[in-house]
Amino acid sequence: MYVIAEIQGQQFKVEEGKKLFVHHIKDVEANATVEFEKVLLVDNDGAITVGTPSVEGAKVVAEVVSPLVKGDKVLVFHKRRRKGYRKLNGHREQFTEILVKQVIA
Repeated sequence: MYVIAEIQGQQFKVEEGKKLFVHHIKDVEANATVEFEKVLLVDNDGAITVGTPSVEGAKVVAEVVSPLVKGDKVLVFHKRRRKGYRKLNGHREQFTEILVKQVIA
């Protein structure tokens, strides 16, 4: 059984026992339980239920493993040829690591 759930503006394929890196969730601590109620699709061993826009009564219960994880560094390079203009900028995205405990559908 798996579901497609929207978490922090992104859609994830969610199964029980799966670890996910989602966009940073503010004001959450380690080992806290969070619930996501925006479930878009439920696949229960071939029986597919598609929500309009979400499935009623379905939700995902997860535990926060690490509230702040930094992703890989992304380098952004701008250049204008023959003008002597070069700019290098970089940033690291912030994520929250969650472990899916239960899928209720």
